Amino acid sequence: MRLDVAFGRVAPTLAPRDRAFVHELVYGVARLRGRLDHLIERRAHGGLARLDPDVLEVLRLGAYQDLYMDGVPRYAAVSQSVAQARERAGKGAAGLVNAVLRGVADDGAGPELFPDFGSDPAGWLERWGSHPRWMVERWLRRWPPDDVRALVEIDNRRPPIGLVPLGVPVADAIAALRTAGIEAEPFQGDAGCLRLATGADPVVALGAVASVVQDPGAHLVTRYADPDPGSVVADLCAAPGGKALALAAHASYTLAADRSERRLRMVRENAMRIGRGLGLVVADATHPPVRGTDVVLVDVPCTGTGTLARHPDGRWRLGPGSVGEMAPIQRGILDGAAGAVRPGGLLVYSTCSLESEENEDQVSAFLERHPDFHLERTRAVPGEYLDEAGRLAVLPWRTGFDGAFAARLRRAA
Repeated sequence: MRLDVAFGRVAPTLAPRDRAFVHELVYGVARLRGRLDHLIERRAHGGLARLDPDVLEVLRLGAYQDLYMDGVPRYAAVSQSVAQARERAGKGAAGLVNAVLRGVADDGAGPELFPDFGSDPAGWLERWGSHPRWMVERWLRRWPPDDVRALVEIDNRRPPIGLVPLGVPVADAIAALRTAGIEAEPFQGDAGCLRLATGADPVVALGAVASVVQDPGAHLVTRYADPDPGSVVADLCAAPGGKALALAAHASYTLAADRSERRLRMVRENAMRIGRGLGLVVADATHPPVRGTDVVLVDVPCTGTGTLARHPDGRWRLGPGSVGEMAPIQRGILDGAAGAVRPGGLLVYSTCSLESEENEDQVSAFLERHPDFHLERTRAVPGEYLDEAGRLAVLPWRTGFDGAFAARLRRAA
């Protein structure tokens, strides 16, 4: 189960203070799991493979509290972890956890305990950088080591909360948020998105301004789509609805479709909150329920490697074959969506992945299969967010935003 889904189920049962503590703990462990495992392995005789999975999880939680949560006294982190280990795996596990955590605390978490970046960049990125080995080796084949280092450092930060005002001028939105006790400022780089101050409650922000919570990278996709005023628009992978609602500001009619009825309810709730009308339909994007549409957006399922700061558990859920597994799904959606576009209309393909097989390669293969489409440039977003072919390419280490990719595919008239 994804971490955000699991936390969402537990959060309503917790008091606000406890909710903040649990969020910091579980998300922090997900971000720094590779680093924590390296430190634990130094003190666990026989290595991590010999540890009971529940005991290893207790060790990660205890080590993170001791090393990275200043408000937790060392004795509390150790004693609580020992009690959890005893409850889950017995007296022997409790003694092991006590010894390992005390050893980890004595060692500290200094960079001198980890591989040297200059001589072993992959080892440093895997252990101190806390990313799977296959992933960093993949990225090192594509980008310089310093770029990959900057990428994993961004993935390991706490991402800011972005807010996109809908139908409200930015200055008015900032004023309304301030009245509600929330400070906000525009993100740098003309991203069309507001950064909420650290600690701001996004629920309060959404109540103060007609808006959606959205990272600048995701919002740039809708700006890149740039539908002509009065267009009929179909978002075929719409949940949770942020892109569909932003596109609806320019459209005469916007259809929001998703194969998940549960997730489509999220779109409906967001639309009702803002007071913006959408057509809603449960549908599979490989067999879209529309034809002859002006603009079709497919924000396809992907590995999400551009959003690992926001979804830190994603790096551990993925495996070396994950990119290949997603490609046929994306291809099927693209081919299905092509049939929904009218002659002369626009198909916008987007992902939150950094992987070329899901992005540039997928678009190139589509154009070979569909010669009646061509890649189209636009000036709707600043050139710094576009690649040499005019595709949207938002790279986290250059922008500080979540990663995003999109291509405008125009059908021949």
